[in-house]
This record gives sequence, structure tokens and C-alpha cells, in this order.
Amino acid sequence: MDRTAQLIVRPAEYAVAYDPATPPGPPQRATAHLGAAHPGTPHSGTPHSADLRRRAANVLAGNRTRNSTVPSPGLYPHQWSWDSAFIAIGLRHVSPRRAQTELETLLDAQWGDGRIPHIVFNPSVPLDAYFPSPDFWRSSTAGRAAGAPRTVQTSGIVQPPVHALATWLVHCADPGLSRARGFLTRMYPRLAAWHRYLLHRRDLGGGGLVSVVHPWEQGMDNAPSWDAPLSRITPAPARSFRRADLDHGAPEDRPTDLDYGRYVRLATDYRDGGYEDGGVVGGHGVRGGHGAGGREFAVEDPSFNALLIASEHALARIAHELGATGTARHARAERLTAALVERLWDPAEGMFFCRDLRGGDPERGRDLRGGDPGRRPLTGALIPERGISGLVPLLLPGLPREVAAGLVGTLRGPHFGLGTATRLAPSYDLLGEAFDPHRYWRGPAWFNTSWLLERGLRLHGDQAGADALRRAVLDIADSSDFAEYVDPYTGEACGATGFSWTAALTLDLLHDDTTSGTGAMTSGTTVTTSGTTVTTSGTDVTASGTGVMTPGTGITGITALKGGDRG
Repeated sequence: MDRTAQLIVRPAEYAVAYDPATPPGPPQRATAHLGAAHPGTPHSGTPHSADLRRRAANVLAGNRTRNSTVPSPGLYPHQWSWDSAFIAIGLRHVSPRRAQTELETLLDAQWGDGRIPHIVFNPSVPLDAYFPSPDFWRSSTAGRAAGAPRTVQTSGIVQPPVHALATWLVHCADPGLSRARGFLTRMYPRLAAWHRYLLHRRDLGGGGLVSVVHPWEQGMDNAPSWDAPLSRITPAPARSFRRADLDHGAPEDRPTDLDYGRYVRLATDYRDGGYEDGGVVGGHGVRGGHGAGGREFAVEDPSFNALLIASEHALARIAHELGATGTARHARAERLTAALVERLWDPAEGMFFCRDLRGGDPERGRDLRGGDPGRRPLTGALIPERGISGLVPLLLPGLPREVAAGLVGTLRGPHFGLGTATRLAPSYDLLGEAFDPHRYWRGPAWFNTSWLLERGLRLHGDQAGADALRRAVLDIADSSDFAEYVDPYTGEACGATGFSWTAALTLDLLHDDTTSGTGAMTSGTTVTTSGTTVTTSGTDVTASGTGVMTPGTGITGITALKGGDRG
């Protein structure tokens, strides 16, 4: 059977692959390995694997400030939003308490309207160390109406909402500590406000999906998908800003001056409008005042929305842990998944695409749903650029089977070449005119997207593909000295080395080596966690923390989760 065809076989009830694969508890309590080591990957007990774990942990220790971790001390000397989420996912294996503090520190800078800013500035860092600096964003004054904090300086834009997913995984690393500190009790209302901001204030297309109003919000700053929307933006004069990023990286690997001028113009306009998201959507496109709705850049991005959906599922699990059902959040995640497929999926291309709400003919935006007159017309048009963002929705458990199969086929096909031309998926189409193996998000492979794809492949049944990608991530993180990103063909390090999320996700995948990455215990395996011994004998048992019964086991994820408490 073709490997992509195998994806059509999936049980009606499923556990989410990014939930923990073993009964969670303090990391040091795991006393046995589950299953055999992955072929070609050093077993977690070998000196090589132990050395890689030690080096990854040292990167995080070296990049730590008082209560948070910077992505890279020279290039990115402040706290970044989605970086901290990925960092916490890995840091939980070293110190669950530090992982909790990482996320708490970030959310301490949350705005009154619910947004989590993409940068929280360290006041001890000189203003000229990074641009745009706090005096550019002027958050405490320009963002006053939106509830920007007065005691800490932040940016005014956001980044992908990975935070609820990270919060849930951090909780699962040590539920006893989490409950003792009231971690989820304090985080849940903040995360709910964050999602409410996105779903209520950023649905600029009227179809249920969130729009980004700046390329930096999506996290893949200079991806070719932004070229067409950015072409409408008049750049800020070059003399009006100084690029500190060029002090730490080769200009040919970074965004161009023209693109940077457009980024600055978009951010300036948003700031001068008071960071208002007051745009209103009508049947003829986006309109509004000075805020996001009236701006020239408004894009529905598949990766951003997929991460929101994954985090909605995680919020449902957090709600369940706190005594609620979580049913409404699971239902919302399912509705968002349907909207994602309806608005951004292209079945002919086998992937998702960004939708430019201000592009094309709003009356005749590329509508791939068929001619149902009862549906709201789609605004804008899909952007015909194949980027890694269009594959990240593979992470989602509720995708139609044909969509999941199409994504895997595209990932392995000539445009991304995973497993043939490349070991890590490039950030952009290998055959695209804008492809550059070294220029930021226009071709290089990144470790966070590889981590997300590894989870997606595993979730949808391609264990061999997930294992191969996991081996590649660990090998290349090792050989590149935890690079920010790498050449997708050669694995050559690009950008900064000692990059925090690369080290953190290495730790997470190394931890998976003790679980065989499958979420299943093999026959005859004995595991001790928090004083409880579980022996399997011929049936697969998972403790995923999902609350979904694993067929044939008589054990639920929530039962196993609570069994992992420390006394």
C-alpha cells in the first residue's frame, strides 16, 4: 500500500500525538525505556545521546535571563512569544518549574485586550541592540487604549498562538508541581483571553479564521507568500531606521532593505493607529478605520490558524483538568478546522495557501468550494506560493483523511522533497523562483517546523516517516551546533548558533527516545512513575493525557495523568 494511502485508515477516536506518550511525572522518575531505540539514532542511554542532551541543556542555561530565555543573546536579546512557547516545551524535561516560569513571565506582559505581544523587552538591554526597540513601539502610550501594561515595554503585534499547547505539555511534565503551584488555574483565563482576542478581533475575513496584520506576526518573516501583499506597501525611508540584525548575520541571508522598510511602515501605521483592531468585514472585502481592518496588509495564514486550533484542543484538556468538560473548545477547534479547509485548502495542489484579504477581485476570490449559493463569498484570493506554512496543518487531528494524505504527498513530492532531496523540509518550494537555501524563510529548513511536521506525521499514521524526520532533526541539530536554521540540502548552519528553540526541541525529541515516539508501550515493558508500576502484556497502553479511552486497554489518559501525581 502506498504510504500516503495508509493515512485513510484512522480510528474514529484518536489521541493527539503531541500529548505526552507516558504517564507524566517528574522526568527523573522514568526508570525504563519503552520500546527499542530508533534505528540510526543513539539510544537515550548512550554517551552520544547524553552528550547531546547536556549540550542542549547548556544552550538553554546560557541563553537564560532572570525569568525567561532569549532566542539568541546577540541577534535576539529579548523574550519572544512563540520562541518561549517552544522553549518551554523542551525546558520541561530539564526543569518543569523553569518551564512554567518561562510561560508565566511572557503572560505577565499580556495586554488588557488579551493579546500576547511578540516581544517583551528587557530594560537592561541597550536600545540600539535590537530594532525595532521599545522606543519605536511605544507600547505603554500608543497601546494605552488596548490595555498595554505600564510597567513593562513590549511590541504591539503578536505571534502564533502555541502557548496553550505549551502550557498543557509543561503541566504534563510534572502535574504534581503544576497543581501545587496552581499553574493551570492561573494560566487558563489568560490563555482564554488570548484566544478570544484572536477569534473576535482578528477575524477580518468574516469566515472564522484569524488574520495577521504584519509578516512578523506569522513568524515566517520574509516568506515569499508575503511578497504580493507587501508590494502594495510604501516602504519607510531607509534613513528612518537602523537594522541591528545585520550586525549579527550575513546580509545575503537576511530580509532585504526594501522588505524591511515595508515591515517598518506597517508597524508604524499600526502603532500610530493605537494598535486598534477595529476593522469590519463586509461582503466586498475588508474595510475599517485606522486599525488593522483598514490596513493594506491582512492575510489568513494556514500555520497561524493551525496552531490556534491545536491550542484550542489543548485548552479543552486544561479545562478538563480543572473540572470542566472542555466540550465547547473541542467543538470550536473542529469548526476552525472546517473553516481552514474551506478557505485555505487547494485540493489540486495538495496543500494549504495563505489568503490575501486585500488581494485579487473580492467578488471573484479563488473559491475552491464549489458553487453553493448559500455560502458567504470568499474575500480576497489565495496566494500561489508554496510555503512550509501550508503543510503545518498536518499537526491537526480533525483533518479530513484526503487532506492529510494530500499534505503527506506534497511533503514528500518534488516541491519539498522530504526523505529524498532533503532530510528536513525547506521553508519554501524547492522549485519556486524565489527559493534561496540560505535566505531566512525563503528556503532554509527550520527546526520548529520540523518538530511540528514530525508530530503531524506520527499523528496521521506515518511512523516510519516521523522516525526518519526525528533522526534528521537530532543529527542536524547536533552537527550544526543548534543552528537557527540550515541549508535544506546540506544541513549547513545558517543564522545564529546556540539557538534556543533548536536546543529545546532537541531535548523534546531526545525525551521521545525513551518512549519510542509512538505513545505505545511494547509487550513486557515495565515503567515506574511516581511509585506506580505498570506492566503491559500484549496490548498497547497509552497515557496521552487526552481523556480519550485507548481501545482495549481500560485506561484513560486522564486516569493515567492523575496517577502520575507526586505525593
